[in-house]
Amino acid sequence: MNASEIIRNIEAEQLKSEAPKFHVGDTVRVYGKIKEGNRERIQVFEGIVLKKQGGSNRETFTVRKFSNGVGVEKTWPLHSPNVEKVEIVRYGKVRRAKLNYLRGRTGKSAKVKELVR
Repeated sequence: MNASEIIRNIEAEQLKSEAPKFHVGDTVRVYGKIKEGNRERIQVFEGIVLKKQGGSNRETFTVRKFSNGVGVEKTWPLHSPNVEKVEIVRYGKVRRAKLNYLRGRTGKSAKVKELVR
């Protein structure tokens, strides 16, 4: 067994069995675990998925929301134990893989059309 096989086996163990299926442009609700001292709680972060990148257990996704008129972005590892669950609020209709153009926009122009399924 060479080094790449060992690494592959370790990464396969870290994968979540039921990874959430969502795409760029979807509005999602991410339930993230937060440790404060010796207590642990779950905080919800809801926003539009700007990008997904990486693969296997290194896969991450970036969510953007507006909080008090300020754009806030957070990048989450998809298979992290700190991500409790990802809930899809609405599906977005987009034609590109990364929505970096949303960063410069506010208000109505920062919206993504809803995909009717």
